[in-house]
Amino acid sequence: MKLQISFDMPDLDKALAIATLVAPHADVLEVGTLLIYLHGVKAVTAFKNAFPKKTILADCKIADRAKEAVTHFAQAGADWVTVMAGTGKDVIHAACSTAENLNIKVMLDLIDASSLGQSALEAKNLGVNALLFHQPYDEQESLTFLDKWDMIKGNTDVPVFISAKIRRDTIEEIINIKPYGLAIGKSIVEAENPAQEAQYFYDLCSKN
Repeated sequence: MKLQISFDMPDLDKALAIATLVAPHADVLEVGTLLIYLHGVKAVTAFKNAFPKKTILADCKIADRAKEAVTHFAQAGADWVTVMAGTGKDVIHAACSTAENLNIKVMLDLIDASSLGQSALEAKNLGVNALLFHQPYDEQESLTFLDKWDMIKGNTDVPVFISAKIRRDTIEEIINIKPYGLAIGKSIVEAENPAQEAQYFYDLCSKN
């Protein structure tokens, strides 16, 4: 199981400082949306320059102008980009085709999918390399989490990452459903000892 650590904060210098502490315990370093909003593709380049041997994911949430967007982020140093599942199939396919030509990969963000099952079913044919499924924060909504998970996994063999609401007290139940990877942000980057937390989650992922 892979560990993706998300840096979704406005301060690029702070993000890089924390990334230096946790990078040994991460498979993927995610340049979060807030960093991209405030610093543009330069945030991706900064991460790639600082961690040239690490896989860098740009959480750019592409919904339009896919060919141009993917090209810009690839040139900036991204190894992965995110594309929104709620956008048109033509946009997703264009992003995946461009990414393949540039030797990078696409993660489809299911947060705005109108149908999780349909998005999962179509992902592989569109060229998607991985899916990102957000576990809801709302307690009532979380009751349907396993049903939604089954809907996704029952319709695809594309690797699926799970994001959000992953803490020490919830990690075991998430590991039990065997996602391909975990995307963790606050639980690590806002911890008193980020390196220690990263190692804890990384070791668990490595065993599963």
